[in-house]
Amino acid sequence: METFHHISVADVAARAADVTVVDIRDPQSFALSHMPGATHLSNDNFAAFLSSTAKDTPVVVVCYHGISSQQAARVVAAQGFTEVYSMDGGFEAWRQQQPVISE
Repeated sequence: METFHHISVADVAARAADVTVVDIRDPQSFALSHMPGATHLSNDNFAAFLSSTAKDTPVVVVCYHGISSQQAARVVAAQGFTEVYSMDGGFEAWRQQQPVISE
């Protein structure tokens, strides 16, 4: 069974240059504020993400509170990605501890 790992906000911040962060929140929430370097991932661009991202790329999946990202991380891992994480606490935990981009 394909699996994912949990990762803390601090560990994502420390590895920011080495991971691809995908944010699965709704487009409006992503547009209002998101993690630096994050890519919005939805059903509309999931296939493009799969085809343009190397399977050995570390992927961190982020949602609102770290719950929905767990299922999404399972889906990403099932596509053959070898290093997949769900960020504990989600974007809300990041927002409390790290800088965000507001547009």
